[in-house]
Amino acid sequence: MLDVCLLGCGGMMPLPRRWLTALMTRYNGSSLLIDCGEGTQVAIKEKGWSFKPIDVICFTHYHGDHISGLPGLLLTMGNADRTEPLTLIGPKGLERVVNALRVIAPELPFPIEYVEINGPEQVFEYAGYRITAFKVNHNVLCYGYRLEILRQGRFSPERAREQDIPLKLWNPLQKGETIEQDGRVYTPDMVLGPARKGITVTYTTDTRPTDSIVKHASGADLFICEGMYGEEDRMDKAKEHKHMTFTEAAVLARDAGARELWLTHYSPSLIRPDDYMDDVRAIFPNAFPGKDGKSVDMMFEEE
Repeated sequence: MLDVCLLGCGGMMPLPRRWLTALMTRYNGSSLLIDCGEGTQVAIKEKGWSFKPIDVICFTHYHGDHISGLPGLLLTMGNADRTEPLTLIGPKGLERVVNALRVIAPELPFPIEYVEINGPEQVFEYAGYRITAFKVNHNVLCYGYRLEILRQGRFSPERAREQDIPLKLWNPLQKGETIEQDGRVYTPDMVLGPARKGITVTYTTDTRPTDSIVKHASGADLFICEGMYGEEDRMDKAKEHKHMTFTEAAVLARDAGARELWLTHYSPSLIRPDDYMDDVRAIFPNAFPGKDGKSVDMMFEEE
């Protein structure tokens, strides 16, 4: 099961009832954060989740509404006696930007691993997640993320017996280990069936529509996409500042064949996102306006 929570859905500035951009996921005891706008700590507390299991923080880009909450979060994690390493992933310049912010959090009891994204697309694997960063089109270097929880094939005792695989090797092979014993190499594919459908979440903000978004939202169980403006008469402004309208996000979801769309990263001037959802659903019916704290428990499909 993958828990997903849209902690904050605001862009540019926090509002009394809308935190800035952040998404948090939980899987198998480990948490992942994408972006960390001002107020992220409060949003996590309001959700009732914990800072301690956060092992990876991904950044789309380094505008303040996406990273300004980081120094305080690092301090809180340090004050909670965290000692485990924390991995940060982001565009080039990551270590320089974070070190500048850490002027107010210079000493931490845990190490930070900085992983800068190279090129238009890069794949990382951490804590059970396959994370694909893909370049989008903003006025600074910016990436979206595709999060995948892969699911291996079902274990087959019959295949193990047919190949005379010792019983004591079944469990490690099922866990993906390769074992050499008595001059013979045993591999997981000898006892596992074809890979089963996993869970995919695609997240992107601060961009114009791009082919890379359609590619990496393809077949996503949940597509969380920027909708800076609901009003179609804001199209010129969206193009000028490299953002998107609600209906542009809906077209991306439709073209990608995503299962569900959540809109996020609203302009401060956008007070009632629900007012524009009829036009969105005319393009992509299974679409919903994001709200702070909106969450879902995503389950593996039964076979």
